[in-house]
Amino acid sequence: MAAGRPRSFCKNQALDRALDVFWRKGFEGASICDLTDAMGINPPSLYAAFGNKEKLFCQSIDRYEERHSARRAAVLAAPTAREGIEALLRESARSLTDKSKPAGCFYVQAIAGGGDHGTCVQEMLKAKREEGERDVRKRLEQAKAEGELSSDADPSALARYISTVAQGMSVQAASGATRKDLDRIVDVALSAWPA
Repeated sequence: MAAGRPRSFCKNQALDRALDVFWRKGFEGASICDLTDAMGINPPSLYAAFGNKEKLFCQSIDRYEERHSARRAAVLAAPTAREGIEALLRESARSLTDKSKPAGCFYVQAIAGGGDHGTCVQEMLKAKREEGERDVRKRLEQAKAEGELSSDADPSALARYISTVAQGMSVQAASGATRKDLDRIVDVALSAWPA
C-alpha cells in the first residue's frame, strides 16, 4: 500500500487558526469552509489530520489548555497563595482583554454558545474547567496546611469562588469590559480574602 502524501502544513499552526475561528464563531457558527480557509488547508486535509469538526474542536480545547496550564502553574507557584491568586486574576484580566485575541475566555464562550455539542465536548469543557479549579484548590489546601489560611478556611469553596470570579470576568470582557474594569473586579474579589 502506498504511503499518503506528506502534510504540507504545520498541524499546530493550523490548530491555532481553527481555535481562533471556534473562539470567534462558536462551534455551531464555524463552518468547515471557515475553518479550512483560516487553516489554509482543504477539507480532505482537515479530515485526514484532525478527523471531523467535533474532533477538531476537542483538539482546539486541548490546545487552549496547553497554552494556559503552564502559565496557571507558574503564577500559583508564587511565595504565598494570595500572591498566586492575585497574579492569576490579574493575568486573566490582561489575557481576557488582549486585543490580539477574541475577548473573553474560549471555554466560557464555548459553554455559553451551548448549541448541539456532543456530550463528549460538553464533558471535556467541564473537565477542563474543573482542572483549573482543582489546581487553585490544591494551592489553597497547601496554604491552609502551612498556616497562611486559617484552620476554618474552606479551600474548595474559595477555589469555586475564584473560578466563578474568573468566569464572570470572561463574560464581562466578552461584552466589552476593559482591563481597568476587570482589575477593579479583582480588587473587590481580593478584599474578600480570608485572614
